[in-house]
Amino acid sequence: MARITIIETGLVSPQFLERHGSYPQMFQRMVAAADPSATCNVVSLAKGEALPDAATLDAILITGSAAGVYDDVAWIAPLEALVRTAHDKRIPMVGVCFGHQLIAQALGGTVRKSEKGWGIGRHVYQLAPDNGLLAGETIAAAASHQDQVITPPASTRTIMSSAFTPHAGLLYANGTTLSVQPHPEFTVDYADALCDLRRGLAPDTVVDTAKASLAEPLDHATLGGVVTRFLTRRV
Repeated sequence: MARITIIETGLVSPQFLERHGSYPQMFQRMVAAADPSATCNVVSLAKGEALPDAATLDAILITGSAAGVYDDVAWIAPLEALVRTAHDKRIPMVGVCFGHQLIAQALGGTVRKSEKGWGIGRHVYQLAPDNGLLAGETIAAAASHQDQVITPPASTRTIMSSAFTPHAGLLYANGTTLSVQPHPEFTVDYADALCDLRRGLAPDTVVDTAKASLAEPLDHATLGGVVTRFLTRRV
């Protein structure tokens, strides 16, 4: 069984850490729910750990972060290089939120802060027909972002989209790279806590609507299962 290397690019706020865990812990719970036999290890760029050699990795999962992919952060360029190597070597790789944006930027796409503002709470995405990964017409998941992939790399197919986030899910032509803007690893409680954290940054009406939306079902088990299978399958 392949070992998933979770690359931690952001830290959970201290007031939420004890109750909700770190981002790698959230992903480990997501993976375990979908495939109890899968194993994970963590490399924390956010805590100053060094990136491994991409060629030594079985599978890569890049987390969310408060950073922007365009920020002057020392580890962003090396991480982009790892993404390009992993993509070229067809190592299974998934990015979520910041990870989604980082992969897109590394492989030729454009990312910036959206004029649409904060995307928080439950978002519903249209699914591209016959995408090979996600069945049905729509999927609902929790989001928390301002940045977006504006122009995806030429080598991608947009498989998840909405009016707010036109390129919310990208499947790369090499067949081993996938990225999504929303967070299948989040619990409802954590998504709700993040809505509260945005109060004062996003308009109160946006925060209130986002919190209310979380009373509706989320398809995190479905999306988390797709991500896990994508990372653990043999190519």
